[in-house]
Amino acid sequence: MSGVKAGSGIKWWADVTSSLSRMCGRDAWLAPELGCEGDPFAYVEALEGRVFRAMPDRTTLRFEHGGKGYFLKFHRGVGWGEILKNLLFFRLPILGAENERAAIKLLAERGVDTMTAVGFGTVGCSPASRRSFLITEEIADAPSLEEVTADWGEIPPPAKIRIRLIRVVAGMVKEMHEAGVNHRDLYLCHFLLQRGNLGNPRPALIDLHRAQIRKSVPLRWRRKDLAALYSSAAHIPLSDRDLLRFLRVYFDRPLRDVFSRDGRELDRIRKAGDELRKKYLRKYHRPA
Repeated sequence: MSGVKAGSGIKWWADVTSSLSRMCGRDAWLAPELGCEGDPFAYVEALEGRVFRAMPDRTTLRFEHGGKGYFLKFHRGVGWGEILKNLLFFRLPILGAENERAAIKLLAERGVDTMTAVGFGTVGCSPASRRSFLITEEIADAPSLEEVTADWGEIPPPAKIRIRLIRVVAGMVKEMHEAGVNHRDLYLCHFLLQRGNLGNPRPALIDLHRAQIRKSVPLRWRRKDLAALYSSAAHIPLSDRDLLRFLRVYFDRPLRDVFSRDGRELDRIRKAGDELRKKYLRKYHRPA
């Protein structure tokens, strides 16, 4: 903490106070398709469905209405302990659903396929106990890219399909980072291949709960995203040319210029990705 410059510390604290000041009061809306005629919070709290994740501060629930599937993320407040822990490490705490809602909006504006929000609400002034929710449409019939590519090591797809998918994913990540958003969990399992169509792939990026939003993505956070993506694709037999194809789209510059200006950073990304992969294999006791 002693290494933080005064100027950056002031800006960081301004970001914290600005975030907290925006979170006081009550705001809620639901799309007409959900059929809510009363209080949105009462509607949300009465929903029943399949619980995908239940944590002390957050529940993720799938439910159906009018023959369509939806996902609800309901936040109950993280508590002062979690807030102070994040602030001590100069991290902005995730206090509710607003963060994911804002990330969805930014990505959609940049043409990045993602979730569609059909409901949002927040109530309360205390950042430790405020409640909030986000409802998104289910992206049905959409396997993750982790599932789609699981057997590519044994049964590789046609080269044109692999190349097309690499370029599409690179373009999505490029647009996300240029919008000032870093994902923090940028793994292939969070890209859903809509309609399972590899001929004309349109992956949708999901699970933006932990995403960070700034005017521009700091280098270390860009590195973390790219290392995570690289590590999660380690099971795919990618050639050096495949990696170059990704870099050409992501940086949108001649490769000679990319390696001249960013060569050392690319080495750091690869090393970080290799470390993530090793940690994953150790955790799940899988042979490398």
